[in-house]
Amino acid sequence: MAVDLAAMVDGGHAALLTMELQRGVVGDRSSFPELAAAVGAVGVVENTARLVAAARRRGVPVVHCTAGFRADRSGSPANAPLISAMLRRPEHLLEDTEAVELAPGLGASPEDLVSHRRHGVAPFGGTDLHDVLQGLGVEVVVATGVSLNLGIVGLCVEAVDLGYRVVVPRQAVAGVPADYARSVLQHTVSLVATVVDVDELLSIWL
Repeated sequence: MAVDLAAMVDGGHAALLTMELQRGVVGDRSSFPELAAAVGAVGVVENTARLVAAARRRGVPVVHCTAGFRADRSGSPANAPLISAMLRRPEHLLEDTEAVELAPGLGASPEDLVSHRRHGVAPFGGTDLHDVLQGLGVEVVVATGVSLNLGIVGLCVEAVDLGYRVVVPRQAVAGVPADYARSVLQHTVSLVATVVDVDELLSIWL
């Protein structure tokens, strides 16, 4: 069945989420050079910035889902191999450092919202994100950022479980390696989200 994308994202009930588009993840302070390279190859930050700018002009809420750790690691259980590896690096994504800042290309705006977490790999569980979106009357989330290895998949599944519809613009997400990321989009993300081109969204929001 064909999806009416315009009805989904332009009815006053959509929000644009960015996932971990931070300097310490995809930018100049990245601890993940392969992922940062993949983001650069796809143009994730630039494409997301285009969507963010269009969303702001259209009155679509923008929520930046960020991650970071306290220096003492309080509130960040090492309950997964990836998290354990990150927590062993004392400089990784420390709060109140440049590493947790948004990628400069996004043009952070005071009108944007931020949902920050110190634990886990996806943005909804144990954070204020669901409450924030519910307060805004959001029913549809547009997911951008990283990564298709884990975070974006988790975002999509959590969102669907909470009752949201999800849209994923393929040029605004990335993972490693590139062939695997494309496979995840085709065989996993497409089962829980509507996958579209960035320009399709822009044609509606501009």
